[in-house]
Amino acid sequence: MTELLIVGAGGFARETAQAVRDTGGIKLLGHLDDNAALHGTEVDGVPVLGGCDLVHDLPGARVVICVGNPRDYAARARLVRRLGLPADRYATVIHPTAAVSESSSVGPGSVLLAHCVLTAAVRVGAHVAVMPHVVLTHDDMVEDYVTIASGVRLGGGVRLEGGSYVGSGALVREGTSVGAWSLIGMGSTVLGDVPPGEVWAGSPARRLREADAPALGELATRTMGGPVR
Repeated sequence: MTELLIVGAGGFARETAQAVRDTGGIKLLGHLDDNAALHGTEVDGVPVLGGCDLVHDLPGARVVICVGNPRDYAARARLVRRLGLPADRYATVIHPTAAVSESSSVGPGSVLLAHCVLTAAVRVGAHVAVMPHVVLTHDDMVEDYVTIASGVRLGGGVRLEGGSYVGSGALVREGTSVGAWSLIGMGSTVLGDVPPGEVWAGSPARRLREADAPALGELATRTMGGPVR
């Protein structure tokens, strides 16, 4: 039976733990989190074993990194770079209710939560977070470290560049792209290309401002968290 460690103990990590339980066939060893106040406690019945660097002391366990939020959606990339694990240490978690077509692919370290749909020839990179009820349609390209919040719908041929964040319920028109480390506000309608490192919101979506410092820092480094493949 595959053993798994979930890095993080917040909301996304807890949701991933539930997906692992629903999937079966995986032994969830526990959460790792750098918040020392959580060490030795349990989150939804799953133990918090210690800090994130404990992954190096448990080399037989697969890993998935489940951190980040709209205020700092670059956190996964920073942790991947810090931990320096090879791609084969990372698990891919796909909830059993997700519909992933045979012509689609999902990279290492990525998580697809309940009732996601990947229709045809969808490419999802590494360390991507796909929340419940997301629909990715034909020929969509989702690059590494992207976060797609619940209820998002992408038209065909959309490209979400590395590290971008698409908020809950957003709609993205077919054939458009969202630039690296940009953020799309929840409920927005994206009708044209979004440049890198910006925050857009509204219907139709318009530029509000530059992205926050953590995202801009990742955009400047162009390392995307380091090689994982």
